[in-house]
Amino acid sequence: MNYSGEGLLLSSVGGRFCVRLFPLPEGPLSGKTVTAPGRKSLHRKGDLLPGDRVRLSYDESGENLVIEEILPRKNFLIRPPMANLDILFAAMAATSPEPDLCTFDKLLAIAEFHEIEPVVLVTKSDLAPKKAKELAELYRKAGFTAFCLSSEGKFDFVALQNYIKTALPGKIAALAGASGIGKSTLLNRIFPDLNLTTDALSKKIERGKNTTRRVELYPTSPGADCGYLADTPGFTLLDFERFDFFAKEDLPHTFREFGPYLGLCRYTKCSHTKEEGCAIRTAVEAGAIAKSRHDSFCTLYEILKKKKEW
Repeated sequence: MNYSGEGLLLSSVGGRFCVRLFPLPEGPLSGKTVTAPGRKSLHRKGDLLPGDRVRLSYDESGENLVIEEILPRKNFLIRPPMANLDILFAAMAATSPEPDLCTFDKLLAIAEFHEIEPVVLVTKSDLAPKKAKELAELYRKAGFTAFCLSSEGKFDFVALQNYIKTALPGKIAALAGASGIGKSTLLNRIFPDLNLTTDALSKKIERGKNTTRRVELYPTSPGADCGYLADTPGFTLLDFERFDFFAKEDLPHTFREFGPYLGLCRYTKCSHTKEEGCAIRTAVEAGAIAKSRHDSFCTLYEILKKKKEW
């Protein structure tokens, strides 16, 4: 008797793929983690990505496993290579290093374009509590969930834990942020069930600029409905060097606080950067949209305006 099951691809090593099968009413491998090759063309490098939902076939002995197909994707990233990311914990330090808001807003824009929900984490809040609160409020006003955190697990840490318990089950999450903001320590506090040491996590995350190394998903709890954490160095920058995923016309839609004002400008083809009668510029002047966010938008718009169209 042959069986068919669906599962989540966790990682790939040497042409074989590690898959955690979803629980099924029947089947000897239901709910187990297995390794399998891809069927024919799926075996080509790059076709199957960590985060892919896949369908496998196997016999009654649990042998002869083969990945038959990739189920429809929500999204996929070129670098780091993975699919179906749901939540991006976007982290920045309140100080040491000083936050680069334009770079941070670029990260949020890329996530928004890929329909990934950004959650803002302000680390080192104990070193600059007033600044941390201002940053969190800035992004809450823009429509994001935001938390102030410290290495000791204070400030909004309990609120973050409650958010994770509610939002993460069944989802795939990753942590992004610049070097030196305390990502590895933060990961250990957020996901203690991973049983990974700070040193081990640091080595995984701070490997350097080569973001093409393998991605691995870790279940954050033993349960079948657990969430998964993508452990990869690539989320330090999330393909910033190739910030050409979308056109400048798409950019306004990646700044969620712009939404209520789109279509209200005097000119149909308003760039929202300098035109008179721009509803977004008026909202900035009125304090409804943060000036720093609009400044970031204008900088990113200029980058995308220079993008070559093929």
